[in-house]
Parts: sequence; structure tokens; C-alpha cells
Amino acid sequence: MNDTPGWASPGSASSDGQNGQDGQAGQDPAAPGPVRPADRPRPAEPAEPADGTNPSGPGPKWSKEQPPPAQWPSPGAPQDTPPQAPPPPQPGPGRGGQPPGGPGGYGPPGGYGGWGQAPGGHPGWNQGPGGHPGWGGGWGGPPPAAKPGVIPLRPLGVGEILDGAVSTMRTHWRTVLGISLTVAVITQIGVILLQGFVLDDSATADTLDDPSATAEELTRAVGTTLGSSGVVLLITLLGTIVATALLTTVTSRAVLGRSVTTGEAWRDARPQLLKLFGLTFLLPLIAVGIVGVGTLPGILLGLAGGGDGAVALAVLGGLAAGVVALWLMIRFSLASPALMLEKQSVPKSLGRSAKLVRGSWWRVFGIQLLATIIANIIASIIVIPFTFLAAALSGDGIGGFLDGGSGDLGWTFLVVSGIGSVIGSMLTFPITAGVSVLLYIDQRIRREALDLDLARAAGVQGYGSGTPGPTPGS
Repeated sequence: MNDTPGWASPGSASSDGQNGQDGQAGQDPAAPGPVRPADRPRPAEPAEPADGTNPSGPGPKWSKEQPPPAQWPSPGAPQDTPPQAPPPPQPGPGRGGQPPGGPGGYGPPGGYGGWGQAPGGHPGWNQGPGGHPGWGGGWGGPPPAAKPGVIPLRPLGVGEILDGAVSTMRTHWRTVLGISLTVAVITQIGVILLQGFVLDDSATADTLDDPSATAEELTRAVGTTLGSSGVVLLITLLGTIVATALLTTVTSRAVLGRSVTTGEAWRDARPQLLKLFGLTFLLPLIAVGIVGVGTLPGILLGLAGGGDGAVALAVLGGLAAGVVALWLMIRFSLASPALMLEKQSVPKSLGRSAKLVRGSWWRVFGIQLLATIIANIIASIIVIPFTFLAAALSGDGIGGFLDGGSGDLGWTFLVVSGIGSVIGSMLTFPITAGVSVLLYIDQRIRREALDLDLARAAGVQGYGSGTPGPTPGS
């Protein structure tokens, strides 16, 4: 039995209890002999012949004198239609001849071999009742899966996941770009003000460029630079978390073909924001802790005077720990949409992500890496021209900027480069968040048949009677 929606075995009975119309498929397989026309009176039922000459012939309810085969008119034909002679036999295949069915066929033209009609002129596997198309033109595959929103409700290919993220931004552009623009503007204003008033790195840059600076001054300058970068990264991370939370709601509704306003997305995401903050900060801490544990033996050996061996041990330990950290980060990469959409706690969302990624680590890693590369390329195309424009309008010009001139480039550089960062973030936020959500939905469809729940939620009629169509990619 085939579970695919819209499919049925050839010759099976229709859903209303009547026999099918596909050729001889509508006959009772247990009834021998030709079908008696409906408009002929039932003949008398003599007793079964006693000579036993035809033990496998018609049963006792049929007359002994049967008409020759293929001379009954089709049901519903006029009574005065003369019986037609049986068709001539088809020549068998041979070395010098053609196979039955004519050129290019494997059977009689229009018959089973031609995939057009069954014997008797009734619709076959290629046509439905009344001559209408049946299964899609001869082994054309199952019907396409339902698509109430931006993705079809079946396991997705890589291109469909990326296309779904872009389609969400294109279809619901007011909400998506509004959220991304608002978050990017607020985040970038905070970064500009912090860099302009608090993190003035001109003295730090001069110290790092001074070859006569002492070790203490260099250490202080490096610490200041790392601290400034950490604060900027923290502000950017907070904006990314808020954008991801809001866009997760928008993408999940777009899958169902429904729109959502910014206010509705905020009300839905607000209860989970604190948990999302905790999850987002927990994952980097786990990665740093693993790398620290990997490099700790080399560091301890170096403090004990291990020399070059300690450095090699620290490097090898750091590389091995980095591989483990990467493996864990991909394993937990679906925790954010699980936390937002399932309203889970942080530990449970980590467990859900690990369960969904299990057995598909390389696929999830490849899709996440591809989405990150695409987002960075888009951001670079936008940010780099604005950076050069900002350098040309302030400081020592483009030449001084390329030569690594003074770190104090002024407010003009910060504002112009900030505008480029806002535009880049406005376009990359929806891609990264959308891919993460659609990848989470795809994994749940593959493992938990989430497409059935999505179809019911979207109001798709008659969905779930079988298996959706094939996946065009993986």
C-alpha cells in the first residue's frame, strides 16, 4: 500500500464504495468470465453441465453457450450496435521486428505497455476517470507537498532552507526589516557613543606603535584594546539576541503563511528573552572553558620551565579542545529556536538541540557554515565601501587608514562606518535567524513528523493521509 497523499494502487476501489474505473480494475477479481452488460436481462441459470468437460470454465450461474470473447459492446452502448470482431493478434517481438506496441512501446498502443489506457479503452495509469490526467503523466512522481507559507511541508533541501529565509524577508519585509533596522540602529548608536566618549583608543594605538614602550605599557595597551573589543562585542551580541528572538517568531509564522506585526512578535518573544540571554552567554563560556582545559597542561608545564615542549603541548591541547568545542557548539546550535518556539528552559533546550542534531551533525554544520559565509559576504559588500568612504572623509584619508594611521579617526569616521554597519546588519539578521529556525523545523519534520502539526495549524485540508513528496536536495 502506498502512503503518499493522492496515490492509490492501480485497480483499488474508490473511497465512495464503488468499483474503480481503471480498466478491469473495477471488476471483482473472484468473478470469472466477461462482465455482463448492465442493460441485458440475466440469462437463465441451468444446472452445471455433467460432462465435466470444462472444469475451469464458468460457474453454475452462467449459460453453457457463451458468446465468443470480445464481442460484447461496452456498457452503455446502444443495443443495435453490431458486435465487433476481435482485434488481430499482435506480432511477437523478434530480431527483425518491433516490440509489441509499435515503435518505442512495450505493449499494445494505448494499453498497459503504453501507460495510456487499460484494455477496453478505460483510463489507465496515466489518466483518471473521464480521461482526465491521473498520476501526473506516467510515473511523474507524487503530487507536491503542501506549501501554505515560505517552505513546503516536507523535509527540506539546503537551497529550500536558504530560499525560505530570503522569502520570509521578501514576503514580510515590513516586519522583518523593521525589526532588523530598529535593533541595528539602537545597537550601533550604543557602539558609536561608547567608542567616541569612553573607548578612545588613540593613546593605546600610539603605545602599540611605539617601539620603545615598556612591557608594562604594552600589557596595559593590549588589555585596554581587548576590553574595548569585548564591550563592543557584548553590545552587538545583545542586539543580535533581541533580533534573533523577534525574527524567530516572524519566521515560524511565515511557515504557516501568516503575518505578524512587530508588537505581536515582541509580546511572544518577551517572556523568553532572559532565558535566551542566559543561553547565548552560556555557549561561549562552555567553548572557552573547554579550550582552557585543553591548553592548561601546556601552560602548567611552561610555568614549570618546560620550554618549547610546553608550547607545543599547549598548542596541540588547544587545537584538540577547539575541535571538541566546535562539535558541541554545532550540537547545541538549535537550542535557541527550541527555547523560543517550545518555551523550554535553558537545559531542556540544550537537550532538545542535541537530540535533533544527533546523526545529522555534518549536515547541520554545513548549512550553518554556508549561511554564515553568505551573511558575511553580504555584510562585507556593504560595510567595506562605507569604511573606505569614512576614511576618505576623516583622519589621514584612505592612505593613512590603509597604513594603519592614528586610531583617533573622529566622529565622521564612526558615523559613516556605523551607517554601513546598520545596513549590513539589517540584511544579515534575517538570514542567520531564518536559517536557524528553518533548520530546526526541518530537523523536526525529519524526526518527529512536525509537518502534520504544521499542516493542521495552517488549515491545510486532507493533509496527513500519506507521505509527502520526495526531497529535492539534502
